Amino acid sequence: MSSGDRREAATAAGEVKNGVVSGDLSQRQIQSEPASGVVAPSQNQRLRLNPSKDHKPESYDDMQLDFSPSIFSSLERYLPPPMLGVNREEKVKFMREILMKYLPQGERTRVQRHRDYRQKIITNYQPLHRELYNLHIGNFFVPPFVKAIQDNTEESFRSIISEPSPGVFTFEMLQPRFCELLLAEVENFEKWVNEAKFRIMRPNTMNKYGAVLDDFGLETMLDKLMETYIRPLSKVFFAEVGGSTLDSHHGFVVEYGKDRDVDLGFHVDDSEVTLNVCLGKQFTGGELFFRGTRCEKHVNTGSQTEEIFDYSHVPGRAVLHRGRHRHGARATTSGHRVNLLLWCRSSVFREMKRYQKDFSSWCGECFREKKERQRLSIAATKSELLKQEGESTT
Repeated sequence: MSSGDRREAATAAGEVKNGVVSGDLSQRQIQSEPASGVVAPSQNQRLRLNPSKDHKPESYDDMQLDFSPSIFSSLERYLPPPMLGVNREEKVKFMREILMKYLPQGERTRVQRHRDYRQKIITNYQPLHRELYNLHIGNFFVPPFVKAIQDNTEESFRSIISEPSPGVFTFEMLQPRFCELLLAEVENFEKWVNEAKFRIMRPNTMNKYGAVLDDFGLETMLDKLMETYIRPLSKVFFAEVGGSTLDSHHGFVVEYGKDRDVDLGFHVDDSEVTLNVCLGKQFTGGELFFRGTRCEKHVNTGSQTEEIFDYSHVPGRAVLHRGRHRHGARATTSGHRVNLLLWCRSSVFREMKRYQKDFSSWCGECFREKKERQRLSIAATKSELLKQEGESTT
């Protein structure tokens, strides 16, 4: 999508790969990612619908696992009651069997290759600013954001957050110094890549420029960012899509401008909650356009007037939205724009979603269909009552 000429497009075309849409946008259709090779867990492997609130999950940080240790800690609260008292190894075996249902053999091979790839980078790349690799509250975030998170109430969050369009939250987050350091680190990494002639993986299938921050050592820092700062906000504003159980992430930067990506087509993210923060530099254009949240069934439906919203980036200012909130980026017409993206995911929500049919709590089209069914039901009941009343008076 080039720039303003697609402003009113409610849908766009493409093939969804890794959670984003690519392809010819003029065909105006978003395709869902195929589910081939994915098998639902058997009946005796299901997690509980509601967590065991009084149960304290164990730590799995010291174990060699196929998935992030935080995923196992998060899932543990949802284990069937008989499983809560068994040893860690048995819990891991049970949870792993469930998780592996969503990761076919070919995908597991790809994951292992990616581990090897990441280890090769971390072994050879020398960071420029090592202070970025640990979360320093005072150096990273603006004071009002820190205080709001520390107070940890909906009132404190709303005191710093604006909601210019339903489900789109904006707030001042990063200090200029942090933005400068991260930009310099990314440039240093790209310089190393070029000098070493190392072929790196880009953030997704749509962006040809940018880098995955997790791949060169920033995974732990970004994990803490998600757990300590984004999850409390998501628990309040995105509870219906697993905001309180975010347990993994995909962190990266994207670059737009001359000799880089120009714009980004209409798509949905492979996340439950997405954090998008502009790092700089000087640029014009590049606005985000939002067109409503949709489930997989309704991803191609049109947009309502109240769902149409454009947002202009400001360095240091964050945008927080559901991953299923359809959006894209207009052309960056001059300068160089770099954004930090954190796709936050909930393995619990993804498991539970497989057994749900009603997504009206977050899908705009499901909600409208539900309201229409209610309206028709009320009208039919009213008509029947009037008919019965007429018969009784004759």
